[in-house]
Amino acid sequence: MFYSFIRVLVRVLVYIINGKPRFEHTDRLPQGNYILVGPHRTWFDPIYYALAGSPKKFSFMAKIELFKNPILRWILKHANAFPVDRKHPGPSAIKTPIRQLRNSNLSLIMFPSGTRHSQDLKGGVAVIAKLSKTPIVPTVYQGPLTFKQLFSRQKITVSFGEPFTVDPKMKLDEDGFKVIEAKMQQGFDQLDQEIDPNFHYVDPKAKSHA
Repeated sequence: MFYSFIRVLVRVLVYIINGKPRFEHTDRLPQGNYILVGPHRTWFDPIYYALAGSPKKFSFMAKIELFKNPILRWILKHANAFPVDRKHPGPSAIKTPIRQLRNSNLSLIMFPSGTRHSQDLKGGVAVIAKLSKTPIVPTVYQGPLTFKQLFSRQKITVSFGEPFTVDPKMKLDEDGFKVIEAKMQQGFDQLDQEIDPNFHYVDPKAKSHA
């Protein structure tokens, strides 16, 4: 109930602030649960991913530090977030999303890079997808990268790629991870090109320190 309420509230707020976003290829989204993966370009791109995938509901990982505040912890938990210690992830970082994908109606939003200031893809997506037998759906966000830029009403586009699965027989060693990472990156690159052939992501944090 809380998730549905927040989603409606957020949808109204982002429409007032930035206008109606453009969601492309929503017909590619699977009927059951799936893992929505994308490059983490701004702190609010998971919000737009969740809105674009509606009416599907999502869970997502959040850094454990955010759960130290009791009010924020309550909001995050009721928004289907679960804590992950990025320095020492532990088994729960894998077991929790697998359990949710198998036993609930929640899909998962996950950023392979782990942080919006890193472009290195991680192997966690491949492990979760294989063990949960859940398809991976590449997605990208193009639009404002800072909260201030949101008010410029620069167009926001979220696009979904073709789902793919991890072969249950695939060995998830270094070579296996590279295969899955390449598929994800290929999906991101293709979607970016489809939206805007001239697109080039520039990290606003790196830009501010240039």
